[in-house]
Amino acid sequence: MSIKKILLIALAVLVIVGVVAGSIYRSQSNVTKVVTGKASRQDLVSIVSGTGQIKPKTYVNVGATAFGRITHLNVKEGDHVKAGTILATVENVQPQATVAAQSAAIESSRTDVNSFSAAEKTAGANILQAKADLEQKRLDFDRSRSLYQEKLIAKQDFDAKQAAFDMATATLAQRQAALIQAEAQTASQRAHVNQAMASQRANFDSLDKTVSRAPFDGLVTNVPVREGETVVVGIQNAGGSTIMTLADMSVITAEVKVDETDIVNVRLNQPVDVTVDALPGRTFKGHVTEVGDQALLRTTGLSTTQSTTGTEEAKDFKVVVTLDPTSTNELEDLRPGLSTTAKITTARKPDSLTIPIQALVQRDVAAEKALAANQGKSATTPDPAAGPVKPVLVQGVYLTTTTRGKMRVSFIPVTTGITGATEIEILTGLKTGDEIVTGRYKILRSLKSGTAVKRDTSTAEVDKS
Repeated sequence: MSIKKILLIALAVLVIVGVVAGSIYRSQSNVTKVVTGKASRQDLVSIVSGTGQIKPKTYVNVGATAFGRITHLNVKEGDHVKAGTILATVENVQPQATVAAQSAAIESSRTDVNSFSAAEKTAGANILQAKADLEQKRLDFDRSRSLYQEKLIAKQDFDAKQAAFDMATATLAQRQAALIQAEAQTASQRAHVNQAMASQRANFDSLDKTVSRAPFDGLVTNVPVREGETVVVGIQNAGGSTIMTLADMSVITAEVKVDETDIVNVRLNQPVDVTVDALPGRTFKGHVTEVGDQALLRTTGLSTTQSTTGTEEAKDFKVVVTLDPTSTNELEDLRPGLSTTAKITTARKPDSLTIPIQALVQRDVAAEKALAANQGKSATTPDPAAGPVKPVLVQGVYLTTTTRGKMRVSFIPVTTGITGATEIEILTGLKTGDEIVTGRYKILRSLKSGTAVKRDTSTAEVDKS
């Protein structure tokens, strides 16, 4: 065979190969590359996240209850204190002097009470003596009256006995009046003592107010004053009126903000996993104890009822999570104000039929059926005179089917249940093992029923944005 014939044969083969390659290329140019996945069953957990900070359930600002200079400051920030511990003292020279003076006055009054009590006893003894003397004078008077009637004594002697009897009667009445007076004086002095003791209780209260004590076991979180500074009794949180802040760390909460789109799924007592930025790798268990009903503006933190602006912006809701106590002392490492993230488990369903969230799209069912019947091409031309037809959008996925070796997609409406981190529950419309289109996002955005597709086997990351 000559070289010329060989060249002609080779050229013919190349032409045939080119024609076949061209036809294959033209057939493949109309096929859309898609990423697919299958509906599968798995345990699905729906989680809502929120960020915030650690806060004690109970905390108090220990304020100044007396005016004066701080003489002793016994604690510092971060100290754990027991109930009744003396936290600080304010100068108390005048209250102490007032207490000492009043104590002396009380002792003096008590001495007067003893003196009047002795006078009562003396008056009582005088009454007994007067009664005895009266009885003697009565006997003498009766005897002299009998003798006088029998003309045995002179009238002068009888008159003397009668006068002595009358004087004894008056003496007894006088001494009885003296006893009543002494008893009244004693009662009055006892009342003075009680009054002085009541005043002393007020003095002790004033003296006690110069000493600040811990109302409960807690953690000192803020000490804005120093020893030697002067504090005043004033409005709470005013300068010079707050000595320190004490937090009850026996019950610790995490106060977080949850987006308005997620708050409808949050309920009381739902389990929560709490992580703290300052303690990486550690998770604290808790449960929801409060769900706010006031929307908070994300930029200012004010509730919508307090805002005076009319602009629309993103809103959050406050959720309070109470951390569960543990057998160890893990909660002791927490401090008020630490930044935290709470993951609230709003639902949990085992063995749920799930698909990736990004596979969901919204389409007009009627239009998709027409496209599927015409292999992705519109079968009718809209009538301009009829006006625009408003599409009825429903949620669904693109299901892949293979016919005669060609893979095409069709839109299937679905109903969904709970949403996980990357998966969503399918209630109706699909069954286990169904292959659906999951990406890419740019393809899904414009994909239509009846379109010929093929699986994208490239290793490039799927665009889920």
